[in-house]
Parts: sequence; structure tokens; C-alpha cells
Amino acid sequence: MSRLWSRLGARTAAVALLAVGVAGGFYLGEDRETRQGATEQVGQVEIEQSQYAQTEHVMESARYQTELRAAQRAEAELAARRAAAERAARKKRAEEAKAKAEAEAKAEAEKKAAEEARKAGASKPYDGPIPASCNEYSGNRKIGCAMLLDTGFGIDQMPCLDKLWKKESGWNHKARNSSSGAYGIPQALPGSKMGSAGSDWETNPATQIEWGLGYIKGRYGTPCQAWAHSQDVGWY
Repeated sequence: MSRLWSRLGARTAAVALLAVGVAGGFYLGEDRETRQGATEQVGQVEIEQSQYAQTEHVMESARYQTELRAAQRAEAELAARRAAAERAARKKRAEEAKAKAEAEAKAEAEKKAAEEARKAGASKPYDGPIPASCNEYSGNRKIGCAMLLDTGFGIDQMPCLDKLWKKESGWNHKARNSSSGAYGIPQALPGSKMGSAGSDWETNPATQIEWGLGYIKGRYGTPCQAWAHSQDVGWY
């Protein structure tokens, strides 16, 4: 009997141990699955976070590239506007310089033409009729005409001389300008300068005419040129 109970006790203990082992294995297996599931969930979260970070990086890079391109376009447009403004300014300066040069050239040409016209007019003996001889004149004018020819001028210069001294003194050999002191037919200033032609310069019209013709020839060349100058500025 004791041996039988011993065998039964041993078997019972073995069964109990087996049950405990099975239960323990079950719990151990379930714990491993739980831990494995948790690990897989953590790994999935990390993957998702990494993917999100990569997506954010890609989006941030795209925004940066967009902003960079916009800034580059703005800079290019500004540079283009500046270049256009500089071209317009250069064009305007060139046009102004051209206009100024043309205006100066035109003014110079007009001045030259006026001077040539003045010289041509001055050298032209007379626009009106030319006297046939000095007999068409009388008094001091006839003396002046004769001395004009003796000096070497043509009779075509007489109308200019006649106009010039008619304006200055009316061919009066005693004419005196009360304001300036000019004297005689040619209105010499001072009158005493005519003393180089003769000591009787105050009373002799021929002496005055001689001096006057010498002055005209030396300063203006011809009576018509002296008359042109007198018309331009009011004196000769």
C-alpha cells in the first residue's frame, strides 16, 4: 500500500509540475507577444515620425526654392528696370548733347552768314544810283568827291561817304558836337587830331576831308565799310 500511494503521489506531483510548466509557458509566450507588439508599435511610430520629418523637410525645401526663385525674379526685374532707366538717361543725354551741338552749329552758321552778309553789304559800293561824276555835287561834298577819287577810291564809294558825313556833320566843316567835342566834317574826336593833315584843320574843309579819308582807309578800308559799321553801331 505504501508503494502504491508513493507512486500515486509521484504521479500527482508530476502532473502538477507539468500544469505549472504549461501555464508558465503560456504566460511567458503571451508576455513575449505583448513585448513584441509594443516594440513593433514603437517602431511604426518612429517610422511615421521619420516620414513626417522627411515630408516637412521636402515641403520646407520647396518653400525655400519658391521664395528664392521669387527673390531672384524680383532682383532680375529691378536690374532690368535700372538698366532701362540708365539706357533712357543715356539716350536723353545724347539727344540733349546732339540738340545743343546742333543749336550751337546753327547759331555759328547764322553768325557766320550774318557776318558774311554784313561784309558783303559793306563791300558793296551802294544800292542806289551811282553818280556819273563829282559835278553832281556842290560845296564841301564836291570837294570831298574830288579828294575821294584822288585818294584812289572809285566814285561808287561817294554815295556811302556822302551818307556817312551827312549823318555826322551835314558836311559842315564848323560842326561841333557839344556833348563829345567832336569837330568838323568827319567829326574827329578830338578835333585837334586833324592837325596831322594841316594846321588849318579848324577852318579848311579840304584839310578835314583829307584827314577823314585817311582815317576811313586805315580803319575800315572803304567809305562803304565805314558806313556799314556806322549803321551797325551808330558810330564809325
